[in-house]
Amino acid sequence: MMTLQEIINSIESLPTEERDYLFDFLRQKKEESKGDNFWEGLQKFRKVIETEGIIFTDDDFADLRDRSVGREIDL
Repeated sequence: MMTLQEIINSIESLPTEERDYLFDFLRQKKEESKGDNFWEGLQKFRKVIETEGIIFTDDDFADLRDRSVGREIDL
């Protein structure tokens, strides 16, 4: 297995065209994985809600907001 430094050294030795292709490929994979992780998480959440038969309404979220003005300040 190559170390990170060996990988960096091998990338530096690539011709410019191949290096550009590699960086574009890595950028694309990074962007794809961002969406996949969110989407997969959302799908898992929805599946649990469905399989557990969980039903929630607006009333479940009615009193979640803290309406206080904040903490007192001692000067």
